[in-house]
Amino acid sequence: MERTGFEKFIWNLTQRFTSVLDTSFSPEDYIAIDLSETNEELEKIDISSSESFAGFIDNYLKNTGKKVAFGGYTEIRKLYRRSELFSHLEDARDIHLGMDFWAPAQTAVLAVLDGKIHSFKDNANFGDYGPTIILEHSLNGDKFYSLYGHLSRKSLENLKPGQEFKQGEKIGELGTAEENGDYAPHLHFQIIGHLEDKIGDFPGVASRRDLDFYLRNCPDPDLLLKLRH
Repeated sequence: MERTGFEKFIWNLTQRFTSVLDTSFSPEDYIAIDLSETNEELEKIDISSSESFAGFIDNYLKNTGKKVAFGGYTEIRKLYRRSELFSHLEDARDIHLGMDFWAPAQTAVLAVLDGKIHSFKDNANFGDYGPTIILEHSLNGDKFYSLYGHLSRKSLENLKPGQEFKQGEKIGELGTAEENGDYAPHLHFQIIGHLEDKIGDFPGVASRRDLDFYLRNCPDPDLLLKLRH
């Protein structure tokens, strides 16, 4: 499929693997994971339990000898059906729009590009992002955003709108299930073209009805990070 102009723009911003987590992790420490509705291994655990899900992730990393599990862009997941935030609507949202990075709580989260704080918020609903930071990036007159969700509450302390961060600088850390929306510790990372006046929040899961819009507005983050590309 031919890339859109926005996708080409994102692709050209980096030349090689770019870290969004602690730089002590090398590309060889990462491994893709399938959390889609078609993965029969997920039928063997209670996916409504963050503790059970964390055990599944930990075992996967132990068995593969890796340190970070990643993936999830456009993945259709049963995971969200446990939360009314996604499942109570007639047209339920279950298609993931970002990339997830499953790693231990307190793992450092890094700015992927030079940017400044657009907004931040503790989205504290069950199944939501928990503490979230959105960076604004401006390059050659083009403005877009990166979202970092499921952080620790400590990550939001002393932040100010407009505060600047350089690429690779620590902006926060992964939160525990008790503070990150009740998930196994991980980062939800998403690229956003237009925020639509959202503050500290933006949909990270789409319905089939709205999917075309969100795919245009939220391209594959790996175009920037280059773990697979």
